[in-house]
Amino acid sequence: MPESAANLMGTSRDGDTTRQRIKFSDDRVCKSHLLNCCPHDVLSGTRMDLGECLKVHDLALRADYEIASKEQDFFFELDAMDHLQSFIADCDRRTEMAKKRLAETQEEISAEVAAKAERVHELNEEIGKLLAKVEQLGAEGNVEESQKVMDEVEKARAKKREAEEVYRNSMPASSFQQQKLRVCEVCSAYLGLHDNDRRLADHFGGKLHLGFIEIREKLQELKRVVAEKQEKRNQERLKRREEREREEREKLRRSRSHSKNPKRSRSREHRRHQSRSTSQERKRTRSKSHEKRHRHRSRSSSRSHQRSRHSSRDRSREQSKRRSSKERAPGDKERSFRDQDLASRDKDRSSRSPRDRERKDKKRSYESANGRSEDRRSSEEPEAGEI
Repeated sequence: MPESAANLMGTSRDGDTTRQRIKFSDDRVCKSHLLNCCPHDVLSGTRMDLGECLKVHDLALRADYEIASKEQDFFFELDAMDHLQSFIADCDRRTEMAKKRLAETQEEISAEVAAKAERVHELNEEIGKLLAKVEQLGAEGNVEESQKVMDEVEKARAKKREAEEVYRNSMPASSFQQQKLRVCEVCSAYLGLHDNDRRLADHFGGKLHLGFIEIREKLQELKRVVAEKQEKRNQERLKRREEREREEREKLRRSRSHSKNPKRSRSREHRRHQSRSTSQERKRTRSKSHEKRHRHRSRSSSRSHQRSRHSSRDRSREQSKRRSSKERAPGDKERSFRDQDLASRDKDRSSRSPRDRERKDKKRSYESANGRSEDRRSSEEPEAGEI
């Protein structure tokens, strides 16, 4: 681990991790390391050792990521894919440059001879891969499978001898003795046309070649995983977009229906308002009828009481009138007769001309004045007699 990475992880002098200052989701952590495919780890100790990674590598962070990724998708595969893709692209560029250098240094041969030489290289590669597989099976203790693979190796060797014979016959002896090199398409290493089986087995079974195979296979797997996840995300986004569009269309349809049929909505609102008003009016009429009944009862009771009072008052008045009529003097009767006579005269006067009315009024006023003086005298005389 680099010094900067060690400082970030908080390691002490004795190498023990005291505390973890960053999380696996931090940008300073290598996502390829979390997915166990960083080229710095895979190719360490080989001829193409890349040295220390610029980002943080820690097994504890990888363990945390493996636990957290079971509950949540962090989509670190995209970062690891970009990392491996750039690394493989760089290796392919180096391979093409090596091929150009070989083409410049080696003697030019015809296309037919080149095809025959390519056939020998293909058989060499096949033999080397089979021998590497035999060694792996033997290390695992699978003797029967390793024996079957050895039989395939013998068949490939026989084909190689035939291909070398064809290639030797197509070239002069001086040119055939020269070592024809070829660039490995996997790891960019140089392979000889006349390499023995041991050399081929060491190359195709070596850590460098197998490491590049692992990186390339991991890159293909990451591409597949990223494509599946992107497709899934795109479908989810499309689904959410369709749901939003459906909701917007539904809202628009409702608004249009409301704008097209305002009468229905108004009639509904009017009905609701009318039902509310009728219920309130019923309550009011009930309360008013109750109040009217109460008032009518109170009024009827007050009227009956007033009637009884009026009747008693009328009775008392009649009795007082009767008593006063009995106690009236004869002069009062004459006054009543005179008043009646004056009223009849007023009627006659209203029917006559204005001049006649004036004369009559003067005469009547004079007579009334004389009559009052006589009445006073007559009333004074009996009083004097009584005295």
